[in-house]
Amino acid sequence: TCSGIVPMQYRNDKISILDFGGVGDGRTLNTKAFKEAIFRIQHLKRKGGTLLYIPAGVYLTGPFDLTSRMTLYLASGAVIKATQDPSQWPLVDPLPSYGRGRERPGARYISLLHGDGLHDVIITGENGTIDGQGDVWWNMWRQRTLQFTRPHLVELMNSRGILISNVIFKNSPFWNIHPVYCSNVVIRYVTILAPADSPNTDGIDPDSSSNVCIEDSYISVGDDLVAVKSGWDQYGIAYGRPSHGITIRRITGSSPFAGIAVGSETSGGVVDVLAEHISLFNMGVGIHIKTNIGRGGMIRNITVSNVYMENARTGIKIAGDVGDHPNENFNPNALPVVKGIKIKDVWGEKVLQAGLIHGLKNSPFSGICLSNINLHGNSIWKCSDVSGAAIQVSPFPCAELTSSQQ
Repeated sequence: TCSGIVPMQYRNDKISILDFGGVGDGRTLNTKAFKEAIFRIQHLKRKGGTLLYIPAGVYLTGPFDLTSRMTLYLASGAVIKATQDPSQWPLVDPLPSYGRGRERPGARYISLLHGDGLHDVIITGENGTIDGQGDVWWNMWRQRTLQFTRPHLVELMNSRGILISNVIFKNSPFWNIHPVYCSNVVIRYVTILAPADSPNTDGIDPDSSSNVCIEDSYISVGDDLVAVKSGWDQYGIAYGRPSHGITIRRITGSSPFAGIAVGSETSGGVVDVLAEHISLFNMGVGIHIKTNIGRGGMIRNITVSNVYMENARTGIKIAGDVGDHPNENFNPNALPVVKGIKIKDVWGEKVLQAGLIHGLKNSPFSGICLSNINLHGNSIWKCSDVSGAAIQVSPFPCAELTSSQQ
């Protein structure tokens, strides 16, 4: 386990949402109660911090900010439920490494739980639920009536010492858990659920963040289960903050998109990622490393091992032609560098296409090393602009990957 980088803090000081007029009837709007409770924690400044207790009940609320040295504790049967009224969701500036909202130009809706510049924040409990009630947002996306980029369930920015555990996240309007410009983040024992056809409901997206530990979780959503990112084209290149030191272990899940993904927004660079003991069912792509011209950035030292996948469209995909651009001002000469990718000990049943590895003509992918991989199904490999090695891979991959023991 890597979870020791953020220890669970016991907090002597406890307050309840009920003390601030919280009503768990599923109808009363509790935004004011949450804001007042967190304001109290902020100004109490208790030595070991304060725990905000959410008892059983359904607490409808708009977005609210967390604060440092706090624990948000959801008891068994507690549900924090997002309001479906978009007018209750304030707008915030785009992230500097994205330059605009991810879906729409300009501002974006704030996440349901939000924080900026925090430290020592814990979201935990007895498997209570944070429900984004995202269907109203998914429908706006489908009908193309969105004016601004949809909100995440949880977004923490410029923060450190974050622990999220033993909570169920469901029906996020957009990405579920998004630590961005953060360090020392542990996410474990979480369940993340959204319908398979819900658009862009990524599970966990560490973004321009370091020392992130994601373990022992179940994710079934409409987009990538875990996607490591670091900014978008010219904005991500200018911001220049990589994601590094990311460990992903013992994740089980399903999605029409990818299980373990790097990208496609990788302009700040993604280095030193380890993903192991991953079980994937009914997948689009098992392992997907994705970037594009204009991205720039380096993707290096990515290791994925001990993966079981069943019923997948594509087993392994490493591609340089994936993802869109924020606008036409991206630099077509900003080519990503992809090198040092190790994928080993993978077993797949009912895999339609074993693998696709498509590098860039002017920036071929190098050091792509595959070993002990068995992908059963009507499978072939397709490769271009790539070099590396393959040992004990079935079906045998493309000739670009030599079979020498080196």
